[in-house]
Parts: sequence; structure tokens; C-alpha cells
Amino acid sequence: MVVTGEAQREAWLRRVLPPVEQPRPDLWSIPVPIPGNPMRYTLSYAFVADGGILLVDPGWDSADGRRILAEGLAAAGATPADVAGIVLTHIHPDHHGMTGWLREVSGAWIGMHPLEAANLPGRAWKDRRHPGIDPGWLRHQGVPEEELAGLSVAADRVEALLAMAEPDRLIEDGDLLPFPGRAVRAVWTPGHTPGHLCLHDAGAGVLLTGDHVLPRITPNIAVLPTSAGDPLGAYVSSLRKTAAFDADEALPAHEWRFRGLKGRTDDIIAHHEKRDAEIMRAVDLLDEPTAWHIAASLTWSRGWDALHGLLRRMALAETLAHLWHLTEIGMVAPTHGDPALWLRSSNVHR
Repeated sequence: MVVTGEAQREAWLRRVLPPVEQPRPDLWSIPVPIPGNPMRYTLSYAFVADGGILLVDPGWDSADGRRILAEGLAAAGATPADVAGIVLTHIHPDHHGMTGWLREVSGAWIGMHPLEAANLPGRAWKDRRHPGIDPGWLRHQGVPEEELAGLSVAADRVEALLAMAEPDRLIEDGDLLPFPGRAVRAVWTPGHTPGHLCLHDAGAGVLLTGDHVLPRITPNIAVLPTSAGDPLGAYVSSLRKTAAFDADEALPAHEWRFRGLKGRTDDIIAHHEKRDAEIMRAVDLLDEPTAWHIAASLTWSRGWDALHGLLRRMALAETLAHLWHLTEIGMVAPTHGDPALWLRSSNVHR
């Protein structure tokens, strides 16, 4: 992997916001801060054409975020009112948070993959008694009673998530974005979320990777109470699909630009294979291999004891994604008890 966003990487090392940059003619990179988050910022991308601005991932909604986004658009010779269309790589609030405000000031259309639209909290959580909390589901994963409150989403955050903007347009795999003057094609890359999109501008030689491929860390692949299928298996398949864009420069939503997509995707796949092996060891060694106990036994960059609250919930969700994948390939299976125990498939009596 070769770092191409050198100023971005330098800013990361100095723990400051990177500069607004123009990596290609009429394509701008604008960092939008994420308050109180170790990811620090989201890189929003603005395509400029005669019809206005096509903005990808506006970023987290805050007063500073609105001001900094407006300053970045000013560098491109535009204002928030000039945004004609907004495309979401996915609906996490550090990407989708400012979308509603931007539509109010510009009248822009909003586009996302159909599976992202289906998983908007306002839709997916509609009939849930405890949106964002789900204590029964957490108990089933082996979460102790004293940990339940810390793993829940605060009520004010639930309200904000439920209010996230709905799309005007659905964007399928292979679609050209409806933006005259720029041929940008959607590439469906499920895993981090079910409807995650990368965006390919073949003429410019760039792939906007969202959170799908990042240069330094791996994105969280999670199982949530609303999840279905095999998110990790889908993610690995999407990584292999992304490797085909090795000739393009990767423009991620966090950290810095780089080249060498195939090498980076190979590294991420190897990381997940190593994690699968670590989980299998935990399944064999633990007396009570609930998802919670397995997660607590794994190697985390900060250490399990340094994770608290929602960070522990993310670690649990990532562990479950591996357990669901290992179930899919016939290695483990959950018992029918409550909480569920995860055992080698040969040891589970159904």
C-alpha cells in the first residue's frame, strides 16, 4: 500500500484536521469533524459540475461540522445551497448526519442503496419496544445485568437516529449516479452495512471506498438485533470484488488516500481469518462460551478492560459477526439455551 494523501496522513499523526484538497479536477475532499470520536473526521467528497455539487457523505451534524463543510465548499467555489444531490455510502451518522440539514438549505435529492434505506432506524426500529437497547437480545448474548445500561444507546441519540433523512432515490449496484457531466458508477459492497456503496469514477481513476476499505484500520463488521444473513461473509466477498480496482487510487471516508487496493484487501481478509482462528480457540477453552465471554477473551487493540459502553457493544457485535460466519461455514453452532453457548458444530445436539 502506498500513501498518496501525504498531507492527510501528516495531519492524522499531528492529531489535527487535514486540509481541504482537490485530488482530481472538480473533485474535492472536505474533512468534517466527528465530536468526541477517535475517528476524528469524515472525508466528504464534492463532485463539481455545471448542474451544481454532488456531495458524498456530508458528515456528522454539528455547528462546527456545518461551518467547516461550508468552508470546504467555498474552496470549491460553491455554497451548501449549490448542492444538487447527496449520495450516502452508508447511513451511519458520521456520514448521513448532516444530510437532512443540507436538503433543507439546498433542496438536494438524497440517494442510497435500497438495503440502506430499509435499515434506516426510522424503518428498521419502527416496531421495536426498546430501539437501540434490546435488553433481551443482549442477555441472550450473555451480557451481565450490570453491563446492560452501559451498552444501550442514549435516548437523545435514539431520537436523532430515528429522524435521519429518508432517500428520494434508490441506487443499485452498477447504476450511474444521476448527475450530468460526471460518470460515477455505484459498486455495492455489503458488509460494514447491508447496502454500503463504493463509488467508481473511471475517468478520474478513483474509487471512493467509504468505510469499506480504510488504510489503517478495519471497519466494524457487526451483527445487530436487526441483522440477517452472514455480514462477515458478505464483507469478505465484497473485499475480493474491490480488489479488481487495484489500478485506481482509493479515496476512503476516513484517514488518508492510498494506492494498492488489492494488497490492502488481502491484508484485511487475512486479519479476519486470524480472528476466526482466535475465536475457535476461545470456543474450545472457555467453560461458558457465550458471545460476551468470547468477546472478552479476544485480543483488542486497546484491550478489553479499556473498552466501555458502546465500544464494548461494538466489540460484542463484531464477535457475533465472526460467530455467525463460522456457523455459516459449519464450524460452530449456538445452543438453544438462554444465554446461547457457541460450541463446535460436532458438539451441539439439536
